[in-house]
Amino acid sequence: MISRRGFLGLLGGAGLAVAGCGTGMAEIAGEGLTSARPLPTRFAVPLPIPKTAVPVRPGHYEVVQRAAKVEIIPGTTTEIWGYDGIFPGPTFELRRGGRTVIRVRNELPVPTSTHLHGGVNPPDSDGYPTDLVVAEGRAFHPAHSDHHDLSQWTLHQGAKDYVYPLEQRAATLWYHDHRMDFTAPQVWRGLAGFVLVRDDEDDALPLPKGGRDLPVMICDRAFEEDGSFRYPALDPSLLVRPGVEEDFMEGVEGDVILVNGAPWPFLDVDAARYRLRLLNASNARRYRLRLTPGGRFVQVGSDQGLLAAPVVHDAITVAPGERFDVIVDFSAYPIGTEVTMVNALGVGGAGDVMRFRVRRRAADDSAIPRRLSSVEPVAAAVATRAFDFRRTGQGGADSWTINGQPFRPGHPLARPRLGTTEVWRLTSDFHHPVHVHLAAFQVLSRNGRPPAPTDAGWKDTVDVRPYEVVDVLVRFAGYRGRYLMHCHNLEHEDMAMMAEFELI
Repeated sequence: MISRRGFLGLLGGAGLAVAGCGTGMAEIAGEGLTSARPLPTRFAVPLPIPKTAVPVRPGHYEVVQRAAKVEIIPGTTTEIWGYDGIFPGPTFELRRGGRTVIRVRNELPVPTSTHLHGGVNPPDSDGYPTDLVVAEGRAFHPAHSDHHDLSQWTLHQGAKDYVYPLEQRAATLWYHDHRMDFTAPQVWRGLAGFVLVRDDEDDALPLPKGGRDLPVMICDRAFEEDGSFRYPALDPSLLVRPGVEEDFMEGVEGDVILVNGAPWPFLDVDAARYRLRLLNASNARRYRLRLTPGGRFVQVGSDQGLLAAPVVHDAITVAPGERFDVIVDFSAYPIGTEVTMVNALGVGGAGDVMRFRVRRRAADDSAIPRRLSSVEPVAAAVATRAFDFRRTGQGGADSWTINGQPFRPGHPLARPRLGTTEVWRLTSDFHHPVHVHLAAFQVLSRNGRPPAPTDAGWKDTVDVRPYEVVDVLVRFAGYRGRYLMHCHNLEHEDMAMMAEFELI
């Protein structure tokens, strides 16, 4: 076994391209960051449920990005950067076709850009990384990005209105910071939350509702001795020099697993079905979720909404940015059973996620229909494009690139036409969860074979593993303008593993 750093050196220097090379390290997705303080007791704090955002008037919301002290590790406080000063931020419960305007006010010492991940957003509300909100009274000069055309930068003083027409199916979406070069540390500090889009089709199904329909944001963090977040930024101020220490270039994985912002929480549940909207909001860590002492996940939805029919899984592998909408039936367990959601890819504390305690019998009128949604036909692809995600040398320095090119705002790698579909072939040298803005896609194949059961449905993020070839059928609907695709390992994204495409 060579070290992770040595493995990446091989990738960057020799450009290994042998399928299956490094299979003994196939699950390496980032470098572990150890906390400086003792880790909290597992399953000792209740699962928090993020508050629901309340509109200031119909269709209009206001949210403030600000620093706040919160108790994450019991007995100490952590300064977070949160929407409305909470982590996760408030959950926006929105309806399909209901035009929504969210005013984001920035009171942080750094610029921000908010992206609605999975949203069919107009280009000026998509959270382009150089379209920034700067706190009132603060100046910002992107001098650190002298390799970019500064004419591509737009600064909004104090606040920005993000407009979401929401002409899309019901789905579990999420929002997070998307600032150029600094997405990873700013999300790490707490700038993320849920958006649940609902519609009549989903509402009409007899799936669990109300208190049994739960958003579940899973991520990992590390902590300093004083309880503050630990992160290996080259510039802790996040104002001038982007990037992380060399040992963490493949991604940062913390040693504390948080669910809805709490370390290894528990939830007391009825002996009934629950709908869990699973989101991997980690910077780099992948999870293979299982239930112990046994149990199954019945998947009803993917990134972009309902599946055509339920799919049963013994385990689900979730890459950063992916969502899985699943039903767990706790009536299958005797009262008093403690059911632990574990991570088969983790060791030590990272091997546990949260615990469900089956406390009482209760009425349950929910059900899982055999058919969930009708699948609309997809037009034949009009083009095929290839995108290679790889670490390459750029000017004497290593960079995470797409087709050998680091991200350059204003220089699209593709110009697909609105209303068409294309096949995009995605290849990689490492774990690269690929996210496409605006467009939805279906996974066609992996290495020429059928997709995995967890690839079902319409998606916006796909787990591309080392030396894998993944074909996806991408549907371009919504708006003309410039959008992004990128690796959702946030450290890779910050090191230029993004590409612009222009919808014409």
